[in-house]
Amino acid sequence: MENKKNILLIALGLLLLVVGYVCLAQGPAENPVSLTVAPIILIFAYLVVIPIGILWGGKDRKK
Repeated sequence: MENKKNILLIALGLLLLVVGYVCLAQGPAENPVSLTVAPIILIFAYLVVIPIGILWGGKDRKK
């Protein structure tokens, strides 16, 4: 079950990366979406969502 959560968090991070780069590619350089929203989305994806997806630990299972 924990493995599914990890995969979903990493997939969410990758989706946020795609959205961030699409926002970054919008319009001229003065566009507020490409100047403020896109970097915030990218930083959130790179520094929060993907690392949580990688490092999320489950309960110790006894064999």
